[in-house]
Amino acid sequence: MIVGMKDTVKLIGILVIAGCAVFVWTLFLNYNIDLAAMKDEITTQAGMAMYQAQVSTGKVVAAVSGGCLVLTSVVMLLFYIKNYIDTHSKELGILKALGYSGLKIAKHFWVFGLSVFVGCVLGYVSAFCYLPSFYELQNAEHLFPEIKVQFHLFLAFLLIGIPAIGFSVLAVLYAFLRLRHPVLDLLKEKREYRTKVPRRETKDKPFLKDLAGSTIRERKTLVFFVAFSAFCFSAMVQMSMSMKDLSSKTMAVMVITIGLVLAFTTLFLSLSSVVKGNTKTIAMMRVFGYKYSDCSRAVLGGYRLFSYIGFVIGTVYQYALLKIMVTIVFADVGSVPEYNFDFKMCAVTFVLFILTYEIVMYGYSQRIKRLSIKSVMLE
Repeated sequence: MIVGMKDTVKLIGILVIAGCAVFVWTLFLNYNIDLAAMKDEITTQAGMAMYQAQVSTGKVVAAVSGGCLVLTSVVMLLFYIKNYIDTHSKELGILKALGYSGLKIAKHFWVFGLSVFVGCVLGYVSAFCYLPSFYELQNAEHLFPEIKVQFHLFLAFLLIGIPAIGFSVLAVLYAFLRLRHPVLDLLKEKREYRTKVPRRETKDKPFLKDLAGSTIRERKTLVFFVAFSAFCFSAMVQMSMSMKDLSSKTMAVMVITIGLVLAFTTLFLSLSSVVKGNTKTIAMMRVFGYKYSDCSRAVLGGYRLFSYIGFVIGTVYQYALLKIMVTIVFADVGSVPEYNFDFKMCAVTFVLFILTYEIVMYGYSQRIKRLSIKSVMLE
């Protein structure tokens, strides 16, 4: 077995993101299907206006939110496969030296798609259990006849089977491409580096500042994850506060729960990868007398700016999405209140974000402090 079950435990982030995506898709797509089946029974003008609005809402939410989560899952999957191959290149090189082809080795990477399957199953089952309450919530004004929850086999396969198969195939193909390196490169654990010719006018940077920049450049994928965690925190917290007035408290709780789960999962996994990938660098800095605070700033400090950028993008995203919903999708529904940007809520959310982010960063700086130089150098 090339990839063991212990390796798939690290894919908890993909499991969570896939589960959240399928949860949202199941709610809105299953509701749209059951609602469309009884369109002929809606006789009032207000009911038809609400019908068109809710169908459009389901399509928009499924496309925008689901698409964003799928993209993040793909990036995270490719990141973990690359990381696995880099950390196990010597073992994989031995297998190739023994005569195993790259394709034969890559076939075992289908296990990476197992986390997607588990996440999709959990997301679908939890959403299906919540569907009766969701249907009542969507028809709170009783503009439609009572809608019964129906199980749709095609939708279940579309939301569980297709992602699991697709991600497994993607994992195998990407692993095959990554394993096309010569055997000696794998045995020597040779990495791919892009060299840039330094500009003549660029002055030499201080070591710590240069180290912070190189940490960011060598792990661009982790920059995406940190920014995405801030994006989720910003968008979902602010959106949930607006949901109390635009929809219901139940919808607000669901939005903020999904947002915080995604934010903390991606942030913890990305920062853990940063610390783990720089353990030897941190150990050498400690040997040469650098303080723990210097190590923390050099390794973790460079991601702070990208978290702020993610927060700004999340703020713009949630405002644009809700504004479109209120002014375009629900334009013909008279009971929907007007929506404007809440600067006070944005400021409160930003303060909460800074406090939360700095607490997490402090926790990881303490983790750096607890690193044993002897254990790192003996690895």
